[in-house]
Amino acid sequence: MFTSIRTRAALLLLLAALGGCSTVQPVASTARRIVAAILPTPKTEAPVPPPSHTLDAYKAEVAHHVMRANSGQTFSGRLPPMLPAIVVVNITVGEDGELQDVVVQRSRDPSASEVALASMRRSGRLPPPSRLLTANMRALTYSETFLFDDQYRFQLRSLAGPQ
Repeated sequence: MFTSIRTRAALLLLLAALGGCSTVQPVASTARRIVAAILPTPKTEAPVPPPSHTLDAYKAEVAHHVMRANSGQTFSGRLPPMLPAIVVVNITVGEDGELQDVVVQRSRDPSASEVALASMRRSGRLPPPSRLLTANMRALTYSETFLFDDQYRFQLRSLAGPQ
């Protein structure tokens, strides 16, 4: 009984060389195919990037931070079918995580806009975006959407599920 994988490979190689094949193939290439078929190939998994290597991951990290800092003004769960207010803000975060600027990009409700701006300011220092900044960048600017219910509580689009 043949117990070793190498012994099996050598036997198959010998049989292939001695066999009466109609096509002549070089023994070395036949041997490589036989060994490759018998020996298990090691599997390597794709590396998982650490958090904040993508803009979406960073936005989710900041959104969690903002939601924790403003837990009294947030809601969780399913979004209402009709959102009474939606506010889109542009956020600029310095390389150290300091909120450098936050401005309303789009809104139809001034009260909801004030809640969104105050919530961002109240959040304090944000997670630093250092992995997203290139060599000459000192800050990152991106957009976030505040989704309000009828009591002016909000969810952030980066964390909200489907509507």
